[in-house]
Amino acid sequence: MDKTGSTADVEQSKGFLEGGNHTSTPLSRHENEDDHPPADGGTRAWLVMLGSFFCNGILFGVINSYGVMYNEYHDDLNAQGISDAAAKASLPGSLAMGMTFFISPVSGILTDYIGIRKTTFFGGLIASCGMLLSSFCTKNVTLFCITFGIMYGLGGALAYTPSLAVLGHYFKRYLGIVNGIVTAGSSVFTMIMPYVLKSLVKHFGLVWTLRALAVFASLIMVVATLFKPVKKSMSIRKVSVKDVFNISVLTNMKYIIWTSVLGLCLFGYLVPSVYMMKFVELNFPTGLDSNLPVICIGVTSGISRLVFGWLVDRINVNKILLQQLALFTLGILTILLAYSVNVFPLLLFICLGMGVTDGCFISLIGPIAFELCGRDGGAQAIGFLLGVASIPLTLGPYVAGLIFEMQNDLTLPFIIAGVNPVLVSFGLLAIRCVKKREVRHDEVQHPLSSNLDTQRTAEI
Repeated sequence: MDKTGSTADVEQSKGFLEGGNHTSTPLSRHENEDDHPPADGGTRAWLVMLGSFFCNGILFGVINSYGVMYNEYHDDLNAQGISDAAAKASLPGSLAMGMTFFISPVSGILTDYIGIRKTTFFGGLIASCGMLLSSFCTKNVTLFCITFGIMYGLGGALAYTPSLAVLGHYFKRYLGIVNGIVTAGSSVFTMIMPYVLKSLVKHFGLVWTLRALAVFASLIMVVATLFKPVKKSMSIRKVSVKDVFNISVLTNMKYIIWTSVLGLCLFGYLVPSVYMMKFVELNFPTGLDSNLPVICIGVTSGISRLVFGWLVDRINVNKILLQQLALFTLGILTILLAYSVNVFPLLLFICLGMGVTDGCFISLIGPIAFELCGRDGGAQAIGFLLGVASIPLTLGPYVAGLIFEMQNDLTLPFIIAGVNPVLVSFGLLAIRCVKKREVRHDEVQHPLSSNLDTQRTAEI
């Protein structure tokens, strides 16, 4: 999977779908009218796009490049004589990703409640403070997990959702391509960050690297000043019980099966990204660029997301079956990683394939959620999915670290991480056994098409 941008893409789908929920708020109809149509251009609009791009890149570029810091932190823990160093060194990175997923439903609600600017600013503040505090806690695993894992992940979740929501205030006609550019921020920064982090760690050590990243994360607060909603009546809205908890989503059996299967499949999702650099270090000759495998995944995943996102909007295809095939193939490729030892071109080829399947999987999450739960339930459907996914995403790398610590080899962790989605993905076939729901007229369950996108954009 593209650990380089997968979280960013899921959140993009969530933020995009949340636009359809504005019509169900307590605001009166005339308050929802587009009195200030998006400019679809102009200096401020493009600055907002660039701000969202950098917000995306800053947050997930650091998380997705944790493998660089993992090596340094793992060596520090070993030097301190701490047991289970491999597992404990992986925990802060997996916690950061898990918290970003876990808090995402709350982030969307908070954005509606206190506004886009404030939510983004507080998210940047928490992320920056967490990174700064973590530089003082490298000798204490528990505190480091709290500051780097929980605080940075919490700040990332709070900052990222509003950075996507603000795009609907400035773009309508070009919203699709703008979302694509913003989403690419995570991939672009993830291709650059490993080299930056490696240089910082080499010349200044882990502590000062973390402090430099704290300054880097503080730029999110600067970016937040750009996120001024055009429609002031929509910047803060009253949150009702219906907004917080959509019962219809949790009573949808097809959605429950889909979410449960995906949650189980994601147990090994982060394992290759966290341990890829360590795998190259242990199994390949010195002098090879250990960042190249991650970059290969990022490049093909970004291209794949655009291609499959475009295709599913225009071709009548069984999206759940296609997603199952993507998960199955991704699992097979993860298993093959374990057998690419000493053949670096083969490793890069496998990573290119992983990026393609990852992009396919990620690009289908939004359309499937919308198709299963309708317009009113789509956003919360993705929010609940992210909450469920946070648990396996956090535990997977930790368990893989325990196995690695016992065997000093990553063969078994990669095999387990791959076998898991290969077997569990067949659970998606159970959706075929569930009778089709009776859809209300206000719950149109069509694939995301350009016409529907335009209609929902107008409602934002």
